[in-house]
Amino acid sequence: MFPIEFPLHILRRWAQAGDMVLDPFCGRGTTNFAARLVGLESLGVDSSPVATAITASKLVKVTAEEIVAEAHRILEERTARHIPEGEFWRWAYHANVLDALCRFREAFLDECTTDARIALRGIILGALHGPKQKTFPSYFSNQCPRTYAPKPGYATRFWKSRGLVPESLDVLAVIGRRAKRYYGKVPEGTGTVRLADSRLADTLKPDNPNTRFRWVITSPPYYGMRTYLPDQWLRNWFLGGPDAVDYTNRDQVVHSNPEDFAADLRKVWRNAGNVSAEDAKMVIRFGGISSKRANPLDLIKHSLIDSGWRITTIREAGSATEGKRQADAFLRTKSKPMVEYNVWATRE
Repeated sequence: MFPIEFPLHILRRWAQAGDMVLDPFCGRGTTNFAARLVGLESLGVDSSPVATAITASKLVKVTAEEIVAEAHRILEERTARHIPEGEFWRWAYHANVLDALCRFREAFLDECTTDARIALRGIILGALHGPKQKTFPSYFSNQCPRTYAPKPGYATRFWKSRGLVPESLDVLAVIGRRAKRYYGKVPEGTGTVRLADSRLADTLKPDNPNTRFRWVITSPPYYGMRTYLPDQWLRNWFLGGPDAVDYTNRDQVVHSNPEDFAADLRKVWRNAGNVSAEDAKMVIRFGGISSKRANPLDLIKHSLIDSGWRITTIREAGSATEGKRQADAFLRTKSKPMVEYNVWATRE
């Protein structure tokens, strides 16, 4: 994961008009949105429905007014057919808020192809859980981290012990403020997002078979980070998943050992090379987690051996601390950031 300044700086400084941009681990769509800001076409691929839904919301052409109107329409026309029950749900969301969320959820599961609905779905995913604000509410949930959904048992105990109860709030007001913030001025250009496994052949091919990618800018999962899907279980529920934590890791890079992990990454690098121009450049942000002893720099170097790419530059990029303060506040122990690296490579 990286801030938007990272791909934006690269593309503004070195990319040329007409360059195509690829991110085979698009996550929340940072690279794709950066490409849009500089007027370049891009493709983002990820095996997570949460990731691709968030990315899609950053690539649509829609106004804030159209988003709010669609939200009004859904709430007026729909009644929730199913609302999850249980202690966690009673403590996580006020009953009125949960009812509205379920109406939106079911509407999107029925149809979510218009730009207004894609954007609205992305707004609600972003606001689904997060910290309480001192001014206007920005999130629908009780006190939570915004970057991951806490496990039900621990979260319920946390809220109970501190007397934190979910508040009734104006769902449309939260949506309206976010719509104005994110869609008040939409940049020109667009991009494509694809729900797929980048390790498989053909998943990275551009829509136009006559085009090739000039830039691959990405940040693959760090070795040992197996928890992305269970950490996003609430957002995954909103997209149609179960209303309980799913611990499976379908279509994810394997983490059984460093060798298998590097081999899986190598498949992605090869696939990216097969759809890239001869003079293409690949920039990888990579690091590690403190609970794993594997050296992240050795891992990424190993993954690039016989991949069709040659490393040209490696630079330290600081430590992975962005967005962690609120998450750490919810945990019993604080996590220790590790150094991240920017790895530049060219086609062999």
